[in-house]
Amino acid sequence: MSPSGAEFIRQVKAGITETDPQVVHELVGNGVAIVDVREADEWAQGHLPGAKHVPRGYLESRIEGVVPDRSQRVVLYCASGNRSALAARTLGHDLGYEHVESMTGGITLWKDRGYEVEAPKTLSAEQRERYSRHILIPEVGESGQQKLLDARVLLLGAGGLGSPTALYLAAAGVGTLGIVDNDVVDLSNLQRQVIHTTARIGVPKVESAEETIHALNPDVTVVPYQTRLDASNVMEIIAGWDIIVDGVDNFPTRYLLNDASVRLQIPVVSASILGFDGQLSIFKPYDGPCYRCLFPEPPPAELAPSCGANGVLGVLPGTMGLLQATEVIKLIVGAGEPAIGRLLLYDALAATLSEVKVRRDPECPICSRDPESITDEEMGFFPDYEAFCAAAG
Repeated sequence: MSPSGAEFIRQVKAGITETDPQVVHELVGNGVAIVDVREADEWAQGHLPGAKHVPRGYLESRIEGVVPDRSQRVVLYCASGNRSALAARTLGHDLGYEHVESMTGGITLWKDRGYEVEAPKTLSAEQRERYSRHILIPEVGESGQQKLLDARVLLLGAGGLGSPTALYLAAAGVGTLGIVDNDVVDLSNLQRQVIHTTARIGVPKVESAEETIHALNPDVTVVPYQTRLDASNVMEIIAGWDIIVDGVDNFPTRYLLNDASVRLQIPVVSASILGFDGQLSIFKPYDGPCYRCLFPEPPPAELAPSCGANGVLGVLPGTMGLLQATEVIKLIVGAGEPAIGRLLLYDALAATLSEVKVRRDPECPICSRDPESITDEEMGFFPDYEAFCAAAG
């Protein structure tokens, strides 16, 4: 570096806050945004645990997507501390961030101190091309795409809602999709269940869905469950999944799913459809209300007829299923505001989307209890939901 260049960097550093790697090491995982401003090839060789990647050349356009709160404490680093010093000046002086620091000595000094470095998984050349539009989005990027590839999502149903949700989650690169359905493809399904084809009438839906998904994206592993979810298998089937997509069409199964998912603390992205109307919400145990908080008792049968009895507009499950897929992706990559504690109401005839706030019920028999208080015996015990729903109706 020329003397004038060295002097310029010295002046920049004199006007910012520099922080020793030892202090940064103590901050990791404590609510501080740690941002790596190096180039992609440097990031791929290793980075600080929990760091976000925003190359210096894209700082102005991407930092808000990674650190939207300008009052949050931000620590920037590069290889030696020079680029991060320039970035810190930009954030603090030009972009209005209130608490910005540059890590002294960069990742080189961090390594010399013997601190841990994460070596990220890297996308193949084919994956970079396939998911290139995701990688360009600051809220997803390469790290978010890797989260999608590592994610495990269980879909209950390969029907109207499950079809578009499965297709778009597969296209997005969600690495493992489980599908629970005991039905076979019927001609009457094809008006809305777009994952199936006429040639597969009579084929189990899980097999048909798996074939379509593999043809669309070979990155995706499909785990089929050709069975009906019930009290005898629910805990075994849903355990170990990151997120559950609820596309079931009856109240007993929904209450069973709710009670089991709360016990296992697995978020459920739930939707329902009828005629021209759709509903959607996310039930994330202990972060928001559960299904029983919203519906303590099932409505009478005459107020909640099935699609088989009253019909459904063929494109409606596509609309609601894509909303479900969007919420799943947001949960996986940690972007935006998921629909937790909100019930979204879509009226296709009026072309309106409204919402109702839903709060946790302090008297809820399921989610009001401390999860640590649930005994081993209770974990696998479920009441007769068919009788419960029949009595309420």
